[in-house]
Amino acid sequence: MKKLILTAIFLFGLTSCNKSVKTAENNIKEKREAPGSYKDNHGCITSAGQTWSQLQQDCIQVFNKGFRLNPIEYKKDEAVISAFILFNDDQSKLELFLPEDDDQNKTFILNKVNNEIYQDEHYKYDSNKSVLYVNGIEKYKGNVE
Repeated sequence: MKKLILTAIFLFGLTSCNKSVKTAENNIKEKREAPGSYKDNHGCITSAGQTWSQLQQDCIQVFNKGFRLNPIEYKKDEAVISAFILFNDDQSKLELFLPEDDDQNKTFILNKVNNEIYQDEHYKYDSNKSVLYVNGIEKYKGNVE
């Protein structure tokens, strides 16, 4: 009888230990994310170059959908970091995507104020010249042919 009780206690202890090990393994697997699968607050996969568009209400790759504006002043041996603009369907607004600073996307919505000009308090885009002004100073320009 003692052998039966000891065997039962041993088997119970063995199975309960196994369960806690499996639970710990499952918790570790759930916490690990696959490389490149990080999503921001909007569900955009940042490692795939996606960012949230307020105008389109979707994750986009601005380098594929937007119009590139290169900085007017840059250092010869440094990387050129562009800004991008994206128009809404009726072209009454544009979304301005400025280079990231401290891992925060800088996006702004500019309203059309006349046929060629979009602006807000600090930014003005002249679509005829393809020039973006920041506080009245030319900062970015697109290729206009």
